[in-house]
Amino acid sequence: MTDFEALYQKYAQDVFRFALFLSGNRADAEDIASETFVRAWNAPGGIRQSTVKAYLLVIARNCYLQGLRRSGRNSPLDEDFADPRQAPHNSAEQRAELEQVMRELQQLPEMDRAALLMSAAEEMSYEQIAETLGLSLGAVKTKIHRARLKLEQAREQRR
Repeated sequence: MTDFEALYQKYAQDVFRFALFLSGNRADAEDIASETFVRAWNAPGGIRQSTVKAYLLVIARNCYLQGLRRSGRNSPLDEDFADPRQAPHNSAEQRAELEQVMRELQQLPEMDRAALLMSAAEEMSYEQIAETLGLSLGAVKTKIHRARLKLEQAREQRR
């Protein structure tokens, strides 16, 4: 197994999940994840091992943003966006809740959504997120806090 194969095996699911939460569409997430690894493979110079995940997530985010610019519109959510590592949802209520949360995530500004996902789904530190997104530490904390508040407010309104 080559080093790149090991890199792919280790981070492919994380990159796909991040792309899925950003885009809300399984097909787009697959394309973004694939493009991410193609760009990483073709990138000049080496990748510092301590920043591999952040590096790949930045590439994935850039691919997502380029796709938005190309399409000039947001596409509707795909029905099949559950995390492939999780067991299938058993009840319609759980699926409806997940679909609602995904719609609410899509309503957040892209930068806020990316920061929140890097924190919650990818378990990156605030410092790593700040470096990855090119923001100050305070700005990252503010974006994540505000994104959580918006999601909580949306949840309260549903009740």
